[in-house]
Amino acid sequence: MNQVYQYLKKELCLKKEDIIVVGCSGGPDSMALLSILKDLERKIHFSLVCCHVNHNVRKESFQEKEFLENWCREQEIIFESMVIENYGDDNFHNEARTIRYHYFEEIVQKYNANYLMTAHHGDDLVETILMRLVRGSSLVGYAGFQQVVPQEKYTLVRPLIHVTKEEIQKFDLEQQIPYVTDSSNEKDTYTRNRYRKRILPFLKEEDPNYTEKFLKFSKTLIKYNNYIDSQAKKEYERLYQESQKSFYISKFLEIDEVFQEKVLNSILATIYQDDLMVIHNRHVELIQKLIHSKKKNSFIFLPDLVKVIKAYDLLTFERQSNTIDTYEIELFDYANLPNGKTIERVEEIDTNGNDICRLNSEEICLPLYIRTRKYGDKMALKGTNGHKKVKDIFIDSKIPMKERELWPIVVDAKDTIVWIPGVKKSKFNKQKNENYDIIVKYY
Repeated sequence: MNQVYQYLKKELCLKKEDIIVVGCSGGPDSMALLSILKDLERKIHFSLVCCHVNHNVRKESFQEKEFLENWCREQEIIFESMVIENYGDDNFHNEARTIRYHYFEEIVQKYNANYLMTAHHGDDLVETILMRLVRGSSLVGYAGFQQVVPQEKYTLVRPLIHVTKEEIQKFDLEQQIPYVTDSSNEKDTYTRNRYRKRILPFLKEEDPNYTEKFLKFSKTLIKYNNYIDSQAKKEYERLYQESQKSFYISKFLEIDEVFQEKVLNSILATIYQDDLMVIHNRHVELIQKLIHSKKKNSFIFLPDLVKVIKAYDLLTFERQSNTIDTYEIELFDYANLPNGKTIERVEEIDTNGNDICRLNSEEICLPLYIRTRKYGDKMALKGTNGHKKVKDIFIDSKIPMKERELWPIVVDAKDTIVWIPGVKKSKFNKQKNENYDIIVKYY
């Protein structure tokens, strides 16, 4: 951990005038960082603020907050905290991260701090890179995260990026630093935990210095990405009209493919800002498909009710209000819906619930569309010769009234209902042992 001390003293050059906010959970990583900073604060006399977010999902979380508050009181460290009272319907980790960083920034502003520090370490970087490689991302996304990220009024710093989890735990033991343990870190239900428990031990066996190799990989990607970004920025400024949130497709298609992707990522960055975790490369692919579609007028939805509209030669990005009551989206390979869900065409899947639909293209008229319900909608049910009103299907399935208006209905080109995702399948749905060439998943 000596290199962490050296980095803070000699590279970051901390001084008496500095004000540092530390995001601290009370776990082994953040307690190690907070202890190192407290040790330096005794010598340099900068100002130190501990910032804690109670995620309110485990019964121990209030005890952990009390532990950290008491420790900070003993060490004469300013303590700030908040409790997340409610979560929406988004991915829990993404939403918690967004709330957490918004609160960190509030505290940074409150104390006019020039540094925000978090305890992300080398293993965290490896996990992030591997997860994004599997999930898909942009060039800079594949690089994971950087040690230093300049913000408008402060600098985000991750001083532990060169050390491993094992080194941190050893340091805590040697220095007798107290910490709390989050039991959810052992659950295999979380993707990051599976990478941590199954992949990282293998990498360590192959090369004990694997974290440094990944850090070098990250820095290389960032270096090349920065060069491409500098060139792509010129194209972005030339093409994208920020005031109108639009660009001309014909001019966009004249630039190199690499820059096309960068321009789209830059546009999404301006729209989503701190919520970029909800965006990945498949959304860029979806926009590209809309651009290259033969339809002169069409649109798609991205997460958080962002609508991308193609109108002849103009592509426009709009953030919709929560009052959307109708939509119709052509299903290419992948579609984000206004209700926050996704419908995707997949090659293969073993499950057979109402969230999966198998179709034979010879029995329907392509392409498929996703729309809201219409008055009098009926769907032909399997095993009967009759139809049932969509309204009655919703009632039978106990779908709340407020959710019915935005609930997706999948229809073919003749507006025949082939599936109500997550609720009911039509007579067109095929069993796994029947003939089908289309599989669609709702999640």
